Amino acid sequence: MPTLTEAEEISDIAFGYMGSKALFAALHFGIFTQLAEAPATVDALAKKVDLPGERCRTLLTALAALGLVERVDGTYRNSPAAERFLVKGAKYDFGDYLRLQVGQQMYPLMDQIEPALSGDLPEDATASYAEWFSDPKEARLYSESQHAGSLGPALGLARRVDLANARTLLDVGGGTGAFAITLCQTFPDLSATIVEFPNVAKLGRSFVDKAGLSDRIAYREGNALETEWPREQDAILMSYLLSGVPDHAHEDLFKRAFDHLAPGGLLMVHDFVVDSDRAGPKNTALWQLQHTAFTPEARSIAADWLEKQLVKAGFENVGVEPLIPGMTKLALGTRPA
Repeated sequence: MPTLTEAEEISDIAFGYMGSKALFAALHFGIFTQLAEAPATVDALAKKVDLPGERCRTLLTALAALGLVERVDGTYRNSPAAERFLVKGAKYDFGDYLRLQVGQQMYPLMDQIEPALSGDLPEDATASYAEWFSDPKEARLYSESQHAGSLGPALGLARRVDLANARTLLDVGGGTGAFAITLCQTFPDLSATIVEFPNVAKLGRSFVDKAGLSDRIAYREGNALETEWPREQDAILMSYLLSGVPDHAHEDLFKRAFDHLAPGGLLMVHDFVVDSDRAGPKNTALWQLQHTAFTPEARSIAADWLEKQLVKAGFENVGVEPLIPGMTKLALGTRPA
């Protein structure tokens, strides 16, 4: 006989979508930002966020059940995690990434998952990043929210690698430059070239200019799989690139990286990479599935496969370790000197 715990586990999976929607709704109405100013009763908070009292209570009850807010003596306050990551303007805020990119773009595309898996996507479906980013509006929404969500991982990468002796960085598919900006700020002798789609590059230049790095970071517009890359680079970064392109493109990307690095140059691959036993992490596996909805030929990347491919391409000192715990991994490899 199935146990109650087993049934609860299945229910948690099935109702995960509802929990996500509760989070997106709270971000939309600014619940966490308001509670960061001061704990509030349902009625007081409802007035601040312009919601009917009972509907605000229903939302807060769901948020409390999810552990995102806490109820103490009739008032609500943010949980420590919500206070750190979901309050507008907080140091580690990535609420817009969740609300805009995940909630407004990724979730609707998940309706394509069944035909994407079976190979029956209709002709008008979104089937690649190239198609998606050909729409300036979609490119802007994705890129601006992705920029906010990438700043934290970029800081983690800057602490993990030593580029003090590097002078040139190639950021392949580098979006609006969150990683390139962070690395150039950390290593003052470093300059970067970002290869990215035109609609994204246009936005990225504004972020680069705002950071005061226009003299050190340049864009090369085009599809990273087709556009010519600069050679003799001291470091090459591919962040979230492998999971967004067809699996048959991976081998060529590794070969091009090897060929465009200077001897002794460093390759950094940051992406959604599951453990070698393919039992998780859960969030990584689900993110890989989500990518399949609009990149049907995407690969489910595992740590052992990635390490073997880099060695096969000629890299040495190869290693794969977590960067965002429970979510992403960082693979490093050097071109022999």
